[in-house]
Amino acid sequence: MTDAQETAAASSLRTTGGAPPDDGGSTASSVSGAPTPLLEPREGIPPVVADEAALAEVIAAFAAGSGPVAVDAERASGYRYGQRAYLVQLRREGAGSALIDPVACPDLSGLGEALSGVEWVLHAATQDLPCLREIGMVPTRLFDTELAGRLAGFPRVGLGAMVEGVLGFVLEKGHSAVDWSTRPLPEPWLRYAALDVELLVDLRDALEKELERQGKLEWAHQEFDAIASAPPPEPRKDPWRRTSGMHKVRRRRQLGVVRELWETRDRIAQRRDVSPGKVLSDAAIVEASLALPATVHALAALNGFGHRMGRRQLEQWQAAVDRAKALSEAQLPQPGQPVAGPPPPRAWADKDPAAAARLSAARAAVSALAEKLNMPQENLIAPDSVRRVCWEPPQPMDGETVASALTALGARPWQVEQVTPALVTALSSPS
Repeated sequence: MTDAQETAAASSLRTTGGAPPDDGGSTASSVSGAPTPLLEPREGIPPVVADEAALAEVIAAFAAGSGPVAVDAERASGYRYGQRAYLVQLRREGAGSALIDPVACPDLSGLGEALSGVEWVLHAATQDLPCLREIGMVPTRLFDTELAGRLAGFPRVGLGAMVEGVLGFVLEKGHSAVDWSTRPLPEPWLRYAALDVELLVDLRDALEKELERQGKLEWAHQEFDAIASAPPPEPRKDPWRRTSGMHKVRRRRQLGVVRELWETRDRIAQRRDVSPGKVLSDAAIVEASLALPATVHALAALNGFGHRMGRRQLEQWQAAVDRAKALSEAQLPQPGQPVAGPPPPRAWADKDPAAAARLSAARAAVSALAEKLNMPQENLIAPDSVRRVCWEPPQPMDGETVASALTALGARPWQVEQVTPALVTALSSPS
């Protein structure tokens, strides 16, 4: 049994602050007494950097700082098209905090270069890295406090819950979903943004000690390295198929209407720089695809195309419907995407009962191991990797071949080491 297994098995108790089980030696257990509201940044709210001269000063200060750098970004999801950053926050020992306007300073590659080799501390790094990459900020090393919390067994891993449970401070929660493209940014929003990085390095240090205590620090380093070295994701194929409510759309002609309306909406949203949902809702797209309206009048009677929509808007949506209705059968989309890999698990019992039995045994084994190690199953091993190994087990089926299969599917060395024995046992069981 590893140190992590011993620690996780020692106790199932959780502190009320959201910390992992405490066997008496935890360095990251919740602070006793009532949590303290964190109301102001230590040095006050820094001025927003919005010109090259101020940016040069920040770059010099952060290059001269010491230790890890806390990094965060604010987007305008639900308000603007895309996921660009509208504010970047940083904090580093010796440099203090900085708030940078990436609209006024769209190229932050100089700052990224100044921090090359420095460990960046982010919370839920995969959410912010794409928008940071767009402005030239790409870490070579990172520490993800949310992922660290998952590996350490915290039941709640939001930044507020982690800061409160581990450090004993309460962060303000009121401005996370505001329109960060607003200019000028109100002072309360800037205070909130500065406080988001105020304690991030302190949280990182406490979580590092907790992971080390549990024997999981090397596991975390492997996870962080995988995030930092991952290439940008490929553009999603047929993104229109993710329209909410698509399960109601069965016929190919209706699918064609969804595609045409979605693509028309996307072009308009991009041109106007607004969230696509503010142009036309997913529900309205599905409604029109099911009804296949013949006229603008019929379209206007549908939910989502009501009295607030002008004649010109209605005509552009009806034109999209008409374009889809005019497509030949060969031009219509197929009902469903080609699936790479195994079919959906619900179909396994009919297609391959033996594979279904393997998957059931493997899932039970992974679930038991995740509970033993006190972490979510999806962080122990990607569910898709388990499905693929169960659908087509490597031959000959032994520890070496299963480990090789998991590695080929992207599993980290620690995951392969932990999961392989459980999967070999499950796959070897008589079905």
